[in-house]
Amino acid sequence: MTERGPEPTGVNTIYVFAVCWNPDLSAVVGLPGVTDEARVSSLSLGTLTAIVQTVRASDFTDEVWQARLSDQRELERYARAHHDVVAAVAACCPTVPLPMATLYHDEERAREALAKEADRFNAALKRIAHHAEWGVKVYAPPCPRDDTVQTPIPQVTPTERSRPVAGAGLAYLNRKRGAQERRERIQDEALRTAEAVDAEVRGLAAASRRLRPHAQPSGERRVQVLNATYLVAEHRAEDLALLTRTLRERTGADIELSGPWVPYSFVGEV
Repeated sequence: MTERGPEPTGVNTIYVFAVCWNPDLSAVVGLPGVTDEARVSSLSLGTLTAIVQTVRASDFTDEVWQARLSDQRELERYARAHHDVVAAVAACCPTVPLPMATLYHDEERAREALAKEADRFNAALKRIAHHAEWGVKVYAPPCPRDDTVQTPIPQVTPTERSRPVAGAGLAYLNRKRGAQERRERIQDEALRTAEAVDAEVRGLAAASRRLRPHAQPSGERRVQVLNATYLVAEHRAEDLALLTRTLRERTGADIELSGPWVPYSFVGEV
C-alpha cells in the first residue's frame, strides 16, 4: 500500500499509521509521531478513520528511506515512533496497523486509496476487536556434551602406553553414538512437547500462527522448538496465563509467554 512512485513533487506528503474504528482522538491527536514538523492527526474515511501525519516529502524519498534502512539506530527510532502511535490507537479502539512508511502524496490520494480497502479493513477490525496478540515460545533443554559421558581411564605402565588399548576405538565410537542418541531423544521429546503446547493454546485462541524459531545467541545452549503467536480474546487473558503455568508444571518444559501486543500478525488474514 505504500505509495512511493513517482517521487513526491510537493513539499509535504501524508504518512498513515493505522486505520481504525471510532478512535478516542484525545488519546492520539497531538502525538509526536515520526517527525517534529507536525503532530499526529486523523483523516475521516466514512465509517473508518485513518491516523495520519503530514511529513516532509524530502524525508521519505526512496534514496533517503533506503539510507535510513541501513542505519540501525535511525531505523529503530522510526520503528519505535511508528509503533508508539499504533499502540496508542489500539489501546482505545480496534486498529489495523499499516506498514511503516505507508505514504500518499496528499490527503485526497490517501482517502481514495484507503477507501478502496474499506471492506478488507472492516473484516480485519471485526476479527481482532476485543482481542490481543500473545506470543508463546518453547525451548528444548540443553543437550549433553560429548564429554559428559566418559569411561574411566585405566592405569597403565609406561610400556603399555606405547601399545593401543584393546577396544579403545570401539568404546570411543559407542560413547559418540550414545551421546548422539541422547541428543536426538531430547530433541524429539521437546518437539512433541512443543506440538502439545501449541495444540492446547490453539484450543483457547481465536487464531494462531507458527513462526520460524529464532536462532539463539552465542553461548545459549537452549534450542527454541516453538515460536508461535495467538489471537486471544481479552476476557481469556487470565485463562491463557493459567494454561501456560499448568503446561510448564505438567511438561517441565521451558515455556515463555509474552504480550499482550497489538495484533499485527492477524490483520492481514481476512
